[in-house]
Amino acid sequence: MRQAMVRAVTVTAGVLLAAALAAGCADITGTGSPGTGAAGPASPGGTSAAGHPAAQAGNAPLGTAAPRAANGAAATPSGHPGPLAGKVIVLDPGHNGANWSHPAIINRLVNVITEWKPCDTTGAETDAGYPEHAFNFDVATRLARLLRAEGATVVLTRPNDTGVGPCVTQRAAIGNRAHAAAAISIHADGGPPSGTGFEVIEPGLIPGHNGAIIGPSDRLGLAIRNAYRRITGEPYSDYVGTEGLDVRTDLGGLNLSTVPKVFIECGNMRNATDAAKLTNPAFRERIAVALAAGFTAFLAPGSHP
Repeated sequence: MRQAMVRAVTVTAGVLLAAALAAGCADITGTGSPGTGAAGPASPGGTSAAGHPAAQAGNAPLGTAAPRAANGAAATPSGHPGPLAGKVIVLDPGHNGANWSHPAIINRLVNVITEWKPCDTTGAETDAGYPEHAFNFDVATRLARLLRAEGATVVLTRPNDTGVGPCVTQRAAIGNRAHAAAAISIHADGGPPSGTGFEVIEPGLIPGHNGAIIGPSDRLGLAIRNAYRRITGEPYSDYVGTEGLDVRTDLGGLNLSTVPKVFIECGNMRNATDAAKLTNPAFRERIAVALAAGFTAFLAPGSHP
């Protein structure tokens, strides 16, 4: 039986949410490009920052470090070390905006230890056409801002929503090379239209490969699950997993990780109720607040409001 983790966090959920919503007002307009509060789908067929649609699949973007306090530690905007100072967190927004136009790249099979799987996929979308890749990148961008405000160094597995890939194997490698304290892959599900809710996916044991991260990943998963349920109000998935948690050994991003890592399916894009939430910029900001609170509970459990 899993035991719920109850951890004190640096800022109360209500204060953190209010501050985040206030800081993100300019983003919550429902217009603009993905990653800055877009409520609509991204334009297909984009290219990577390097100008070549396939360039991003083989290049890991660099993370952006938080400001530094006088002692060299990562600092909050006030100049004081935050509760996540010195922590590296990797955010993996699933899929990518131009995946659809490069099937030869994303369909290439890669080894994820337990099987061979496509390099990447195009992801889900709502019935109205809002794509998962845009949702994932928007949430990751918002979350990165909040984590950096807490002092963390944040690394994104892709720098924009107009490229291709990277492959699931490379996404895991980015977190490993960064020696991340924790990592998360951000997704929204394409489940049955009648199904609703979210789930956090933890890595299953693959003997000889990932034993060292099973325990920490389980604790991370519980912290994320608890914060997400409490702050967003989204119910646990009623069609997959148990009480918002699942364990899988078929996901390359988890199988190949050497750092504590989980996936989250933030809701079901094919369900009308969930889709209405996921396409709402204000709710995406609330998601980011919840995930930030989960990371703080996992990485700074002794901090106090």
